[in-house]
Amino acid sequence: MIKVALAGNPNVGKSVIFNALTGARQKVGNWPGVTVEKKEGICEYKGIKMQIVDLPGIYSLTATSIDEKIARDYILNEKPDVVVNIVDASNIERNLYLTLQLIEMEANLVIALNKMDLAKSRGYKIDSRKLSIELGVPVVPMVAIRGEGIEELKKAIVFAAKNPKKPIIRYNDGVEKAIEVVKNKVIENNILPEYPPRFVAIKILELDEDILRKAGIDEEVVKAWIS
Repeated sequence: MIKVALAGNPNVGKSVIFNALTGARQKVGNWPGVTVEKKEGICEYKGIKMQIVDLPGIYSLTATSIDEKIARDYILNEKPDVVVNIVDASNIERNLYLTLQLIEMEANLVIALNKMDLAKSRGYKIDSRKLSIELGVPVVPMVAIRGEGIEELKKAIVFAAKNPKKPIIRYNDGVEKAIEVVKNKVIENNILPEYPPRFVAIKILELDEDILRKAGIDEEVVKAWIS
């Protein structure tokens, strides 16, 4: 069975897509230790079953809120076969911040580019094929509330599970140099080996409190590494 996580900002149509994928084959509970709702369901496409987990709506993966921590920990620890990132095409710039973080996390990503009708009504022209090439991940245009793109999304999930991709977002030379230095320190010191080292390095450079705590280092150590 393919394990799939749905991730996205609040109000992007994530629940609509979850319901369209799973129908009546879903259950609702809570995430362990917290009162945040957890929804899971089963989807089937051409005889292939998928377990769909609807992650809390979040704007980033910095783990400063309980919802962000749940989403980040699930992707890092449970390692779903595919993460479907639902993006609001009518508010694409803000939504792509989370997309870039998911790519940094080395999630096997499929982008569900939802609300294409709303984007069109606002005069936006989005080339989904070019966006797919630029990001290095599949992009499925959708109007989920009308059921448009649901079958294409199922097909993309199955394809991505069989053909995983881990594209890398490159930054300017100075940033890349710092990432490489810290990544080497992460590998040398066996810091959080269960996580992707480049992702850990980026979060350390961002002084992400959760990652620094788990890594057992502080800001002064980071400064020493990159000085």
